[in-house]
Amino acid sequence: MSAPKKPKESLTIYDVAKRAGVSIASVSRVLNGLGTPRADTRDRVMQAVRELSFVPDGAARALSNGLKEVVGVVFRRESGETYLEGEDESFLFIDVINRGIETGAQRHGFDLLISSVGFNDDNVAQRIGALAGKSDGLILHDRMLSAVGIARLADMVPVVTLAGSPTPASINVRCDNESGIRMLVRHLANDHGYRSLGYVSGRSDSPDNKTRQRAFESEAAAAGADIETGPAWQGNYSAAGGANVIESLLDAGKKLPRAVLCANDQTALGVIHALGQRGIRVPQDVAITGFDDVPVARHLHPPLTTVRQPMHELGATAFEVLYRRISLGGGQRDIVLPVQLVVRESCGCTGGAVKDGG
Repeated sequence: MSAPKKPKESLTIYDVAKRAGVSIASVSRVLNGLGTPRADTRDRVMQAVRELSFVPDGAARALSNGLKEVVGVVFRRESGETYLEGEDESFLFIDVINRGIETGAQRHGFDLLISSVGFNDDNVAQRIGALAGKSDGLILHDRMLSAVGIARLADMVPVVTLAGSPTPASINVRCDNESGIRMLVRHLANDHGYRSLGYVSGRSDSPDNKTRQRAFESEAAAAGADIETGPAWQGNYSAAGGANVIESLLDAGKKLPRAVLCANDQTALGVIHALGQRGIRVPQDVAITGFDDVPVARHLHPPLTTVRQPMHELGATAFEVLYRRISLGGGQRDIVLPVQLVVRESCGCTGGAVKDGG
């Protein structure tokens, strides 16, 4: 016996969304003429409306008014310490990711509220909480809250993190850090035959940095290379941090390894600059690699061998998964994007090549 048909007055936009196979937010936008829904989405919604003989009332508009169509984006602001004039302006890692987030937002008719927090700012949790009150969801660029803090925030709005770790309350979107570092180590140790390798790390509290350092140590040990890591090699993802590591090691009379892997491209810039100031040639004396493939990496002297992260895609993916959680709830907790090895001259190669990770 078939289920009794719902009377028209008991139908809601949830029924329309289910029939059309779209989110309730999409139904609301189509019915209220808001945003720029795709043509196929609009057609599916209107077909469902006709099939159900649905008569929209104030419920759809109320839902639409309840959705701010705004997502907050928070990133870390550097302390102001720069090694080279214009360093911050030259590196577009955060900007490229934010452009990716904006692409996703525009696709769904959302706006962005972008805010920054310093590493030593007070009341970071309160400031981010205030932004959450103005948004339908948040994207956090960096590890700026504990898992408990993220859980509290997620009680207010859905949360997506970048360069973090998934939690029961949030979704994390990241690139394949481990694969990228392993490709670099294999290239330096196996293709070039370098037997001593060092790693200038990023910030000690960064999950991405921890993963990269573990992968470096594991892969380098497997290749039989001597490894240089530890407190003396602690950077902070900035050019100044990378330069300070090299200058301190040289001032202490330490012999540098044949190749140095840097936690990111900005660190590599500082390392290359500091080596040049001491008359140490790259790559003839010390090979250098980075991680990220920021736009300026190919224009360094020598051009930088690095790992390419799909930064624009990272941002766009972060928005898409946040939008799905806002609209439907649930979702995969840890999303990993592939990376590529970009071989240039700073490692000792000539020319350039791009190799996919696996």
